[in-house]
Amino acid sequence: MSVLDNVDAATNLAKNNELQLLVFRISESVDSAFYAINVFKTREVVESKNHFLTQIPSSHDLLEGTIILRGLQIPILNLPLWLGTQLSREEIQKSNILICDFNGIVIGLRIMSAYRVIKKNWSEMHAPDSYRLKNDGVVMNDTRLEDGSLCLILDYEKLLADVIPQAMVDVNESATNIQDIAIPMKLKNGTVLIAEDSRTAQTHLKQIFANSNLDMRMFDNGKKLVDYVESMPDPSIIPAIITDIEMPEMSGFTVLQILRNNPATHNTPIIVNSSMSSANNKREAEGLGASGFIDKTKSHNIVPIIIEAMNKHS
Repeated sequence: MSVLDNVDAATNLAKNNELQLLVFRISESVDSAFYAINVFKTREVVESKNHFLTQIPSSHDLLEGTIILRGLQIPILNLPLWLGTQLSREEIQKSNILICDFNGIVIGLRIMSAYRVIKKNWSEMHAPDSYRLKNDGVVMNDTRLEDGSLCLILDYEKLLADVIPQAMVDVNESATNIQDIAIPMKLKNGTVLIAEDSRTAQTHLKQIFANSNLDMRMFDNGKKLVDYVESMPDPSIIPAIITDIEMPEMSGFTVLQILRNNPATHNTPIIVNSSMSSANNKREAEGLGASGFIDKTKSHNIVPIIIEAMNKHS
C-alpha cells in the first residue's frame, strides 16, 4: 500500500485549520533531517531505478533530466543537491522520485524515501525568524513529529524559481495588465493587505504592486494579518486582502472564515493566491467567501482581479 493511499479530503481539513504532510528524507544518513510537503501538492512516489532519465543539454545543474510517466514528460529536480547533499551512485539507485503538482506544473523531486503521512493543525506549524534572515533561505517553517524530531517544510516555490523560472509568474506583465483599467480611488489611496509566507512569492507580489504604483502591506502568515485587521480602528478602509492557503499558525481558509464573520470586513474583497489550485480548493475558497482565486504562476493578473472584485462589492 502506498504511503499516500490514506489521505483525508482537503476540504474537511481546511474547516479545522488542518493539513496533511508527506514526510520524507533525502539521504540514508542517520543524521538526515526530516522534510515535508503538503500531500495535496503530491501525486505519487515512484522508484527511481524503474524510470529512464533523459538528460537535457545545457540545463540547470539541479535539473537532472526528464522521465516519461503515464504519458507525461516530467522534469526531475535534484532536491538533495539543492539542500547541499550529494548522493552517491548507490544512493541514487535506491532513491525515489516524488511526483508533485504545483499550479498544474508537474515535476519530480528526487528523495531517498517517503516516511509517512501526518496530520497537523496549522497552529503547530512554526516559522522562526531565523528562516527569514536570508533571501536565499530554503526553509519556510517547521513542525515536530510524534517523537520530537524536527521536520522542515521547504520553500518549493523558490526551488521552481531557481531551476525553472519560466514556469513562475512574469512580474513584468503586471503593469501592462492595468493600462486600460480604471483603478478605484479606494485602491489608489489605500493599502492592500497580503498574507504570504513564501519569500519567493512575497518578492513577486511586492514587485507587482510596485509596478502598479499601489501600496501593500505584507504579513508572514494569516494570523499576523488577522491580528492587524482586528487592531485597526476602522478595517472597512482596507481596499482588498490577498491570502495564501498554506501558512503557519493560520491557514488562508481560516483567514477567510474569520474575516467574513467580522462585520467590518464582511464585504472586503479577499483574493486567494495559492499554488494549491485544484478545483476542490477553489470551491472551498468560494464557499468560505473568497472574492477570487488565482494560482501563483498567474499572480501578474492579481490587480485586475482585485479591481473586478471591488467593482462587484461596491
